[in-house]
Amino acid sequence: MISPVRAELAELRNHFKKNKKIRDYQAHTSKVHSVGWSCDGRRLASGSFDKSVTVFTLDRDRLSKEHNFTGHDGSVDQICWHSSNSNLLSTASGDKTVRIWDSRSKKCVTKINTKGENINITWSPDGSTIAVGNKEDLVTFIDTRTDKIKEEKQFRFEVNEISWNKQGDLFFLTNGQGCINILSYPSLELRHVLQCHPGTCICIEFDPTGKYFATGSADALVSLWDVSDLVCMRTFQRLDWPVRTLSFSHDGKLLASASEDLIIDIGDVESGEKVTEIAVEAATFTVAWHPKQYLLAFACDDKQERYERKGGAGTVRLFGCFGSNE
Repeated sequence: MISPVRAELAELRNHFKKNKKIRDYQAHTSKVHSVGWSCDGRRLASGSFDKSVTVFTLDRDRLSKEHNFTGHDGSVDQICWHSSNSNLLSTASGDKTVRIWDSRSKKCVTKINTKGENINITWSPDGSTIAVGNKEDLVTFIDTRTDKIKEEKQFRFEVNEISWNKQGDLFFLTNGQGCINILSYPSLELRHVLQCHPGTCICIEFDPTGKYFATGSADALVSLWDVSDLVCMRTFQRLDWPVRTLSFSHDGKLLASASEDLIIDIGDVESGEKVTEIAVEAATFTVAWHPKQYLLAFACDDKQERYERKGGAGTVRLFGCFGSNE
């Protein structure tokens, strides 16, 4: 008799055998650095080296370009939607600013000047704070109710990616020493240092159920951690290059990870087994599952010549099955 876990795994694999089409959408004139879905799944945004942000609308089986936001004077390195307001989008840029865009009014509603070239950004679960990290390992906390900087914290190690937990009372940083530093929030006092990898710890992602978080590293491993016990549950070892980006599916069952490998790996969270993989023609540095369905957005590195010859510059791609967003 087949166990329920094996049956569910077989069902997921069969789903992607039937829904493996990749659709391309021209979004920018140069490399796409970041993609992300709004909380309701109705919009997909992308940030690019061309200094702009493009917002698409998803309508059942079609993605339509809604608006292109311009105004940054430098590359848009990372985007992050508000956790509950589907109209608000924040961006981190090398021009030393953070901006908040309103997709409904189609304009920039806030511009905050910061001290350095920003490379990563995250929005607190309650929407009250934006944290942004720059190239000098300074993390700036912005009060979104006043649009003012309320705190800055300088770190003495390489800060790669930042995130709150789902409750918003802990703040996580991945670093160049293979560790995750966990701070209490808002006091920002150090609570734990987890030695996660022998190589640089690059990215971190929390699953939507709040049960796990995953880390990706320069050692080409993905580690899955229990949030409550801070114990590593398992590792995913199918990539050969540093893991740059992670995303959990809406139900927390699947974990997508990507690197300079010419595949995007999609694994089963509970077993660690491979569910499927997406063949790509260049390094992939940004992936994002839709918040309600098995639809994965991603973008590849357009700097690689063989990819540019195929017309890949500025392209956002979708893999999987289009469904209702209701």
